[in-house]
Amino acid sequence: MNRVLVAGLVLLGAAVAGVVLGLVLVAPSGSPPAPPGPPPSPRPPSTAAPDAIDTAAVSVLAKAIVDAIARHDAAAFGKLTCRPQTAEALAGLQRTWDAAGPVTARLAGPPELRGESATAKVHVEAAGGTKETPFPLHKENGRWCVPG
Repeated sequence: MNRVLVAGLVLLGAAVAGVVLGLVLVAPSGSPPAPPGPPPSPRPPSTAAPDAIDTAAVSVLAKAIVDAIARHDAAAFGKLTCRPQTAEALAGLQRTWDAAGPVTARLAGPPELRGESATAKVHVEAAGGTKETPFPLHKENGRWCVPG
């Protein structure tokens, strides 16, 4: 695989991760609000450890990266990044992906989580060959995203 395609995949991975994670963190729960009533009794803290929540969020982000790469969706990838991407950068990524032709993408294994950093290895196959790319992931302001 050529360097331009790999660079494009990295940028795409970052964008997709931000979009999916943003949707997960902002999406309404779908249940109506509870009617007013007596104040709730004290409850024990959530049984889900923060690392379990982070593990799930990182997994969703990694799958979003894979999806954006497989669909050649630079706009979706752009939403997975920690910093907004310029229209020019996303257009360049889209041109790179379009030139690459059909690809298949999948996670090479479960993402590796280390505190507020993680790595998702994405396995990509295209006419030009096979490549495993590690996507760095980072937690910023409570949101997991692809730095860059």
